[in-house]
Amino acid sequence: MDDSNPWQVRDRFLEMHSRWMTLIGEDLQDQQGEILEYWRIEKADSVIVLPIQNDQFLLPLPSYRPGVGQVILDFPGGRVPETQTPEQAAIAILKRELGIEATSVTQLLPLNKEGWAVNSSFSNQSLYGFVAHLNNVENIKQYSEQGFITYPVTPLGVQDLLQRFTCLQCRAVLLEWWLTCR
Repeated sequence: MDDSNPWQVRDRFLEMHSRWMTLIGEDLQDQQGEILEYWRIEKADSVIVLPIQNDQFLLPLPSYRPGVGQVILDFPGGRVPETQTPEQAAIAILKRELGIEATSVTQLLPLNKEGWAVNSSFSNQSLYGFVAHLNNVENIKQYSEQGFITYPVTPLGVQDLLQRFTCLQCRAVLLEWWLTCR
């Protein structure tokens, strides 16, 4: 395949914006000259954080996800606003989902410097993974009323989480950490 000859946009026949995404319909010409109708979505990048304290993963309580119509377990995660870096978004996500202040994060380690493509044929969205090592046990315990779940940072704990997660992004970040950082 010749990467120096990318497909050419011949016509953008739809561009629909919402605060969550932009839907784009285009006619693209491939390297053989064939015109193809193609649809894609542009979205803000995502961050997933693995919070670890005292050899335990901290996860928010399971929540309802409209995309799958179920209550599921996820690591803390969310979108990266245009005004933030992935690192800043990771800190904001910990505050929003677990009530963890930035001062409780002793180390925030990126799992990937360049975002991973979430679905490269349909979307421009990238995923960034982080590991947040936490301190100040008492400060975090006060948020147990807000709710969080712990899993041990052990082979059995990781295996249990992999069986419980339906979110492929959470699974990918956990596996990347398991294979490269533990």
